Amino acid sequence: MSEYNFLKACWGQPVDCVPVWLMRQAGRYLPQYRAVRAQGAGTFLDLCKDVDRAVEVSLQPVDILGVDAAIMFSDILTPVEPMGLKLDFMPGPVFANPVRSAADVDALTVPENMAAAVPYVPQILAGLRRQLDGRVPVIGFGGAPFTLACYMVEGKGSKDFAELKKMMYGDPQLYHALMEKVTAMSANYLNMQIDAGAQTIQVFDTWGGLVSPHDFEKYILPYSSKLIAKLKGKGVPIIYFVKGSGTMLELVKQADSDVIGLDWHISLGKARDILGDDVAVQGNLDPSVLYAPQAVIEAEIARILRENADRPGFIFNLGHGITPQVDPQNAIFMVETVHRLGSK
Repeated sequence: MSEYNFLKACWGQPVDCVPVWLMRQAGRYLPQYRAVRAQGAGTFLDLCKDVDRAVEVSLQPVDILGVDAAIMFSDILTPVEPMGLKLDFMPGPVFANPVRSAADVDALTVPENMAAAVPYVPQILAGLRRQLDGRVPVIGFGGAPFTLACYMVEGKGSKDFAELKKMMYGDPQLYHALMEKVTAMSANYLNMQIDAGAQTIQVFDTWGGLVSPHDFEKYILPYSSKLIAKLKGKGVPIIYFVKGSGTMLELVKQADSDVIGLDWHISLGKARDILGDDVAVQGNLDPSVLYAPQAVIEAEIARILRENADRPGFIFNLGHGITPQVDPQNAIFMVETVHRLGSK
């Protein structure tokens, strides 16, 4: 049995204290992060590729907040570059040559050796494991195939990813050819992270909730399931987070991850009733609650802990990433409060 409460919770084992970490915990809300970002010229992507600075900002939340896991500082789109797409951040992600045609899909390559394609990623993971020296486990991550495809086809962020949906509905054969390549790349990329020292993998399907349950089952679930199946068997728990999935948790469970991430649009208690106790869950405080007075933050944390009702397999987190305007003292208070109220 692992000595880490975080990994125990991922496996549904009993813990002496509810573990907690925050999505986007290394980020702009921390003045220490902004200081590191200011040290070198360049874009967000340049920071992701700067091993020493990426390790430093990955470690900051462990030291400052006291979270129970470190997550590698990176971006879900970094492994798409070696497929042949030019990525930039202005400040959001932009691909200069989005994938729109059969020729575009044919031109995409699937690197077999992802450690050579993105060498900074395994170096960051190795650096984190070395510097943490066992204090907390390290989370690796990547985008789910559908969410990666959204950006690759649209060419940038969007509220509805209309270009991807046009392909999905209008040329399903092309869509499926694209998804097969993206899934193969993601499997290589995330298995490389496990080999490099990641002790957990989180798969982010940020845009998986943009479609109906019927379309999720038809167009998204087969590829998420295939990806997760390719990551199993190495003794590393897999977390699958689908933002906006409260109406289709039964389908999300079919992807067969070890942990299901929840956003704040469904109560944690109801989600656990739907999912059953044979899968762990992670979530699901509304990130905006961290703008509130600390008494309100504590009340919301207590509510979520009550909804879990002491069932095993629970990791406290936000329902999405922490926002840049949050006072770091409130994030520190949140972690301390989860540890205080969630101790056995």
